[in-house]
Amino acid sequence: MISGPRAQSKSRQRERILDAARSLFAERGVEPVTMADVALSAGVARATVFNYFASKYALVEAITDDVVAYFQGMLENALADRVTPTPAIVRALFSHMGAGIEAYRGFYRGVFREIARISVGLDEGLAARRTREVTSAQLVRLMERGLARGDLRPVAPAVDLARAFESLSNGTIIGWLYDEQSDSLRQRMERAAEIFLAPVAASRFAGRPRRLVALAAPPQDPTGDTPGKRARRAPRRAKETK
Repeated sequence: MISGPRAQSKSRQRERILDAARSLFAERGVEPVTMADVALSAGVARATVFNYFASKYALVEAITDDVVAYFQGMLENALADRVTPTPAIVRALFSHMGAGIEAYRGFYRGVFREIARISVGLDEGLAARRTREVTSAQLVRLMERGLARGDLRPVAPAVDLARAFESLSNGTIIGWLYDEQSDSLRQRMERAAEIFLAPVAASRFAGRPRRLVALAAPPQDPTGDTPGKRARRAPRRAKETK
């Protein structure tokens, strides 16, 4: 088992490669980017990229894990909030996801297919299945709490409400990512939240409030593109044997 400075160096190098891939995917989309492009941007040899990631798909998978983890963090914050009514949290989740994805459309257009595969259970890998189970369980807990408090009408079991939430949010996002219209995803998501809540929210929570609850910190740049990282990631000649 590698430990100490060598392990830290390998971890930094892996993150450097991921940073480069995120930036390139955001700028060009996933399909046109090659492993050689990632290597050049990261300032490493092409073979080094393959040491960490067996394929471009493996790179996308690793980046997808980070995005899904961020969404799971939002749900954890929502569950930790025991004061805000459930409909307000649902509205905030839809709006928050819309704002974050809208800001980085190119990046998410490339990786959201993979996120959706996990969300709807098309990826049969063990890790993907575990990710889906965690996210689904979080949504079910949120809906169960809403039903128990009377925030939500008992029109369906919590598990069905959670599935409806996922289907409506994922469908709205995918539709926007591949739609040539330039309207706001955040606005689409806020309308989708009202569609979800119309038959579900208790009457005292009907109608969208003037101000949404602050659920979490604003979404961070998924490309990890800070001035410091851009400077460290400046393309340079890689030491690669032919």
